[in-house]
Amino acid sequence: MRTVETEKSIRQIVRSSVEAYANGFEARHIGEVDNPNGTINMKIHNVFIAALGEEIQYYTALVRSLDSSLGNMLEKMAINIAKLFYKVEKSIEGNLYPEQIAKIAEFLEAYKNNKNPLKPSISHYEEIKNIKTNSKLITKTHVSDYYFYDEQTDIHYLIELKIGGDLDNKKARSEKEAIFEQYAILSNSLGKNAKIKCHFATAYNRFGEDKEWKQTRVLQFFAKEELLIGKDFWNLVCCSDNGYDIVIDEYKESAYLINEALENNLINNAFFEAYNKLLEKGIIVNQSNIVNLIEKTKKRYSFLDNGTSLHIVIPTHRCNLAC
Repeated sequence: MRTVETEKSIRQIVRSSVEAYANGFEARHIGEVDNPNGTINMKIHNVFIAALGEEIQYYTALVRSLDSSLGNMLEKMAINIAKLFYKVEKSIEGNLYPEQIAKIAEFLEAYKNNKNPLKPSISHYEEIKNIKTNSKLITKTHVSDYYFYDEQTDIHYLIELKIGGDLDNKKARSEKEAIFEQYAILSNSLGKNAKIKCHFATAYNRFGEDKEWKQTRVLQFFAKEELLIGKDFWNLVCCSDNGYDIVIDEYKESAYLINEALENNLINNAFFEAYNKLLEKGIIVNQSNIVNLIEKTKKRYSFLDNGTSLHIVIPTHRCNLAC
């Protein structure tokens, strides 16, 4: 923990981020109901989803919008938390040697080839940094997801964040290429003794927190020592072993704001009728229908309190054993 009131400050950032997101989400979607180029209306033109009905069409569009915009909010929230403890930059600019670019390409091709025994290793960063160079420098700028500098430990962190970490091979390769080049630029400008750590991070573990992370396409290009998955990422951002727990606890406390925004969005859009149908059928449950649903359920299964109420006797001349 650092000298700032860590937990209180983190909680304030999480709550304000969720509140701003909820307000913006509600205002944007309600305001764009009649706009054919609006966020939701631009996501409902999948004819294969549309064939399943208007309710499914709308809710799948809403979920896609929620998922992408929520990811953007989490990225910004992490940056604001990190600013409490680190010097934060969003881009890396400096010089690269052609020999370093060639070495990076060599590593990436080896990782891509399953028959090549060379696997990702953090030692490869050192090889890129210490490569012999005789060529003219190339100036390059990289937009970085996160570049943190910890002034107390004198460590530079380069982090490529993908919220869920679900990448295909091409994206995994490009992420590793970007972080290799950023590392080379930093080491060239800061000197070979600079302490630089590179990571691929996710905001949550898609396999379940504390479970093994097995995204094979990413592991094809990143060593396990480079990974910051879920809890490890938030602990680094918060500069605390309890960072993840603080963030998740406050997020859960504030999540009702997003639920309210979603409900308001549903009630005030063109699918008001569909919402009411789902409410009436009990597929959506809230305070307005829960009592009625309970009474309907009690009535439906009231027979379970009674004994057998119907007996049927069928006389027959034939023996059931067919004798």
